[in-house]
Amino acid sequence: MVSVAVVFHSGYGHTKVQAEAVRRGAAEVADTDARLIDVADYEGSWDVLDRADALIFGAPTYMAGPSAPFKAFLDATASRWAEQRWKDKLAAGFTNSAGHNGDKLSTLQQLNLFAMQHGMIWIGLGLLPGHHTSSGTPDDLNRLAGFIGAMAQSNADQAADIVPPLADRRTAEHLGRRVAAAAIRWHQA
Repeated sequence: MVSVAVVFHSGYGHTKVQAEAVRRGAAEVADTDARLIDVADYEGSWDVLDRADALIFGAPTYMAGPSAPFKAFLDATASRWAEQRWKDKLAAGFTNSAGHNGDKLSTLQQLNLFAMQHGMIWIGLGLLPGHHTSSGTPDDLNRLAGFIGAMAQSNADQAADIVPPLADRRTAEHLGRRVAAAAIRWHQA
């Protein structure tokens, strides 16, 4: 049995929908315990995070980076970094913003660098870009053409029960399955 922790912040509910999809995808992989951890509750979740085989980080992109509550969580891991407690854990990331671009890559790069500082092993999305040819559609997986992690787009004037769209939720599920499957292979090595 491997453990995957999906650590996230969601300001308006959209990134929570994406986090739930990541967790759902991870939980589909046999012998995987997948849990959601809202950064509002991270102080009570250190044991879960320290024991997890994989950590998947998710935050909305605000002003070209992760939200302030998520950044506070990242900063709070300094003692774990100093002790290299998360070294050799698998890591991945996801983000959401209102804009189709919305500088989401910047957020994913920050999450990736954070994981690298901890000595973690980063798992990318592993999908070709979707909706990038004349035969593509907005329903394609990876419609926003992310590689470093899962990207989602949620119109600012629509509630979390409507957006992010199904294609972005399915892309998030794919990321969860990919990380869980990698954690099982990593655990068996």
